[in-house]
Amino acid sequence: MPSIVAVSTEESFNVKRHLPLYATLLCLSILVTGCASGPQFQDGITLFDGNNLEGWTRTGEANWSLVEGAVTADKGGKTPSYLVSKESYGDFDLSVEFWATADANSGVFLRASDPAKVGAATAYEVQIADARTDGTGTGSITDLARVLPPLKTAGQWNRFEITARGTQLTVILNGKPVASGQSAKYARGPIALQHVTGTVKFRRVEIRPL
Repeated sequence: MPSIVAVSTEESFNVKRHLPLYATLLCLSILVTGCASGPQFQDGITLFDGNNLEGWTRTGEANWSLVEGAVTADKGGKTPSYLVSKESYGDFDLSVEFWATADANSGVFLRASDPAKVGAATAYEVQIADARTDGTGTGSITDLARVLPPLKTAGQWNRFEITARGTQLTVILNGKPVASGQSAKYARGPIALQHVTGTVKFRRVEIRPL
């Protein structure tokens, strides 16, 4: 059972003595009030910080643009468009915040085997597609794990926490596990953010190699 630290009124005036405790309480206060501006992983790598796309390669015809700390796309071409990370990753924890319209078709791709031809046939795909009601919508892993009943995330900021460890893939959405599956098809490759239809936004993309 975890211990509970109590600070008496007399001792509360000794700031120096309880400085570590105050720092902890401050961090908890920030989390409770919903401030998510800090890093998700203390020892992670920021892939997108809202300021530039230097670590990414654009493919396709979508109009990716930087707006208020997020990268946004709302117009595309005849084929899907991607932002593909220049670095490759094998095992990792990935945190991605996204916002999408109800008609959006998008996704987060993992371990892309061909950076020039990203897709569900060359990578693992975690879906962002609220309109799908057959289990292949938001949070599902294409061809690996369905999510039923379908999740509704449109019109608000959401957070994926995705873990790829060996053959195991796990997806957590807004703090709740939603999909899990095993596959040995792809071992390593870039991360990719997709736009197909609707409007989609991404921010605070962070990764922690395992």
